[in-house]
Amino acid sequence: MPAHEGHRRRYDAVIVGGGHNGLVAAAYLARAGRSVLVLERLGNTGGAAVSTRPFAGVDARLSRYSYLVSLLPRKIVRDLGLDFRVRTRDVSSYTPVERDGRATGLLVGGGERRTREAFARLTGGEDEYRAWQRFYDMTGRVARKVFPTLTEPLPTRDELRRRVDDEEAWRVLFEEPIGVAVEDRFADDLVRGVVLTDALIGTFADAHDPSLKQNRCFLYHVIGGGTGAWDVPVGGMGALTDALATAARQAGAVLATGHEVVRISTDGSSAEVTYRTDETEGTVEARHVLVNASPQALAELTGDRPPAPAEGAQLKVNMLLKRLPRLRDGEVDPREAFSGTFHIAEGYQELATAHAQAAAGRLPAAPPSEIYCHSLTDPTILGPDLVEQGYQTLTLFGLHTPARLFDRDNDAVREELLESTLAQLDAHLAEPLADCLATDADGRPCIEAKTPLDLERDLRLPGGNIFHRELSWPYAEEGTGRWGVETRHANVLLCGAGAVRGGGVSGVPGHNAAMAVLEDLGG
Repeated sequence: MPAHEGHRRRYDAVIVGGGHNGLVAAAYLARAGRSVLVLERLGNTGGAAVSTRPFAGVDARLSRYSYLVSLLPRKIVRDLGLDFRVRTRDVSSYTPVERDGRATGLLVGGGERRTREAFARLTGGEDEYRAWQRFYDMTGRVARKVFPTLTEPLPTRDELRRRVDDEEAWRVLFEEPIGVAVEDRFADDLVRGVVLTDALIGTFADAHDPSLKQNRCFLYHVIGGGTGAWDVPVGGMGALTDALATAARQAGAVLATGHEVVRISTDGSSAEVTYRTDETEGTVEARHVLVNASPQALAELTGDRPPAPAEGAQLKVNMLLKRLPRLRDGEVDPREAFSGTFHIAEGYQELATAHAQAAAGRLPAAPPSEIYCHSLTDPTILGPDLVEQGYQTLTLFGLHTPARLFDRDNDAVREELLESTLAQLDAHLAEPLADCLATDADGRPCIEAKTPLDLERDLRLPGGNIFHRELSWPYAEEGTGRWGVETRHANVLLCGAGAVRGGGVSGVPGHNAAMAVLEDLGG
């Protein structure tokens, strides 16, 4: 029986997809007194922002796909009364490197003095640290101006430029490839690489790509919360979507899982949504339909021409360890190094080489990646016995591995890439990572890897792209509409990551789609 049996057959809003953005929209609309139905294909809500126990018989509830929070406005948490918290990380990042035959690295965090000393230890002077301070002071000023606009109607480009009110920052971030700024401001290859990585998360691009898609990625990674800080969700990412689902239900929204939407028919003022379950097929009418799925899925549902194919470019690896591995760099505690972002093979030239090799159709010889340990900041995701025994999680995010590289044999290429990625990490460890891996109830190592093709299969991310498409600028362009969620159908809105100002765990497209509906309904 459909989960909404006994409820009305017409709703003010039907939301297609119960990911975090769809739940945000549902909660806002239901709290405004509107009738809301969420139709979710899977047996649970949450989409990519979920916590699961991926290892058989092991009490470790990991943020399986998305894992850190930066772009979620506190406004949404307050407005919806969410029982959700994040914790800051004392260490921003650690990047190991071998210099002159010596294992060393760059630790950013732990206070200004420690960071300054770490720069001096790596580079032999103060210049790179002072350049670092100036650069991130600039991005911080931009963040404080731009982040509040994400939950407002889209500004025009000129309006946002006036709001930023810093011509140098505008040029650096919005007009010229980010590689220009990195090379102009920093001299050390490792420091350059650490800066550039924020431009490459889920984005296959060179530092000087003329499309500036790397700039858009960088911008969203440095404006979150008005500070650019990336925080750890207490209880894992599923704690957020569980809180959102609770808020939506308590406000009166109906959440129907196991309901796959197969068609949306609309005349612009009223819509009919056709869904399918294991037992039956049905329809429901709606004044508005909000699609919490990709632009490709939206086009398929409405019968429109689909946008250009998207392509993801990342490897996602989840691990559970019996203990953290020791580092070759004996001056850094592994508990500090892994609590922030642990950069691997992400020097500036290494990133350029990896991109060139992948663009030529080959796996990078030295795959770049970054790791962090959730359980160091928030041990609640582990069972008490695991915490007592010193177990820790590791999450690895690999760069420059576009989906096309896996087409010939996804399983074989996944294993090859995982092996070479972990070899890059092992080069900086005093003991092999394999010696630290926990085992599950069947005796298998607690490690799982997901390629872009795996993400496309599991979550229907087009091409495995975690942003659903290339990220957009946070201002209005031709055809973007007032809120950046509009489509060519007046009463069908896109509230997923592919909306303008979408991408990441932000809730922003969900908020903005709800605001667009309420404006149209006069509420």
